[in-house]
Amino acid sequence: MKNKSYIGISFIVLIFGIWAVPKIIAKFQKSDLVAIGPVPAFKLTNQDNKTISDKDYLGKVYVVEFFFSTCPTICPKMNESMLQLQNEFYGNPNFGIASITIDPAKDTPQILKEHANLLGVKHYNWHFLTGDKEYIYSLANKGFNLYAGENNKVAGGFEHSGLFALVDKDGKIRCRKDAQGNPILYYDGLEASGVEAIKEDIKKLLEE
Repeated sequence: MKNKSYIGISFIVLIFGIWAVPKIIAKFQKSDLVAIGPVPAFKLTNQDNKTISDKDYLGKVYVVEFFFSTCPTICPKMNESMLQLQNEFYGNPNFGIASITIDPAKDTPQILKEHANLLGVKHYNWHFLTGDKEYIYSLANKGFNLYAGENNKVAGGFEHSGLFALVDKDGKIRCRKDAQGNPILYYDGLEASGVEAIKEDIKKLLEE
């Protein structure tokens, strides 16, 4: 009787092992998202007047946007999209957001803190970042290839992209492919489809 019980337990352990191993392997294998390249190095000041760099985000999956607090056009929609991401991953220490202002003359740390409070920002890894204007414009246009510029003929006086960059735990910009198999590079923060896509891909990167 004792031998039969032993054999039964061994069989159960064997079956569980066969079932569990592929799941463990799947959890740690790389996703199908394309690696575009390393995130450009940066060092800026956040809404709490603390220095934040790309190194502070290592080990986290995070989303990068360029915006400004007084933007009357696309920023409110971008803010809404980012809040959706915050709510989706709230409480996850391995998720973060970097919102970089393109109007640092007005967007001081104090103004950014007020802006964050007004939006209802709660995630401790959501940093609103400011710094030298030329440095930020170089970071946007040359580092991320996300357009930002001044234009006194448009509402608010600045132009910028509504796209979000997705960065993995190793500091690499990642993205999915389109229907033709081409990397999309960035995610549309103005469209519901873009927000849903980046949610799905954040989950993939968190599992890597």
